[in-house]
Amino acid sequence: MYDKSDPRAALASKQGAAGPKTGLVAEPQEAYFYKDGPQIEDTNGKTWLLRGNNFVLAWSEANAGAQFSRSQQTDEYAVILPAAGAEIEWNGTTTQVPGWSVAFVPAGDSTVTLKDGGQVTRLFTTKATDLAEQCANARGYDVPRAHIPALEAWPDPVGGWKVRHYSLDVPQQDGRFGRIFRCTTMMVNVLDPFMGPRDSTKMSPHHHDDFEQCSLAIKGEFSHHLRWPWTTDMADWRDDMTVTMRSPSALVIPPPVVHTTRAVGSAENQLVDIFCPPRVDFSEKPGWVLNADDYPMPT
Repeated sequence: MYDKSDPRAALASKQGAAGPKTGLVAEPQEAYFYKDGPQIEDTNGKTWLLRGNNFVLAWSEANAGAQFSRSQQTDEYAVILPAAGAEIEWNGTTTQVPGWSVAFVPAGDSTVTLKDGGQVTRLFTTKATDLAEQCANARGYDVPRAHIPALEAWPDPVGGWKVRHYSLDVPQQDGRFGRIFRCTTMMVNVLDPFMGPRDSTKMSPHHHDDFEQCSLAIKGEFSHHLRWPWTTDMADWRDDMTVTMRSPSALVIPPPVVHTTRAVGSAENQLVDIFCPPRVDFSEKPGWVLNADDYPMPT
């Protein structure tokens, strides 16, 4: 359910879908980076780790000169740089990535260096088991989410493997939703900021049948409103929930929970939505995925 001014109102809906199956109850996964202690604290700085069913989010407050290395990384990962730039070394080549960018790093050995320090988010699949086991909610997925399909990588990028990066300095455009970039494993949508609270008459309650949404707050404060659908089994029923979080923080919303988020901070409020693997419906909208020419959809 979207307000008519919301670009997502044009998304195709599934016709004749059955009601939600039973036994799908899962709790949201919450991480309050601004008040909880980090999972890793070393010479590189402080790192908080939160996992979803298919992904691991690493939020770091990096010291000057911090180096975040991956050895024999299994698959492609994403790097979000909200302010400070970074050097990314892969396969013997160093790529300079400016701040306010998103980058995608191929499998293998790589190092992300922040000469001046700053904030950085890295997004891995749960094949990075060493990171998944260090997450604050490492045991949150011991009960399998049977209704979420197994993770499958999307096709290889056009032109072969290399570090690719994209500026987030993209102006708003009527009919396009946020600033969406994808790779073989992730979709990152840096949403347009809200100045002050969101208009409460233009909310967007909706749900996803079989994939999670991770909402990363990078500025401001948000209230996430969650509603569990009723199934034929009362054991699935839950009271409505509102999770209010300042930034930086992250929330993983399980399917098929109905959800909508309201910016409530008095100044600038900005979210980054994360999906693993990329969303098909967003990818099918012409012009929505800004690097679609580099990363093709599955056939």
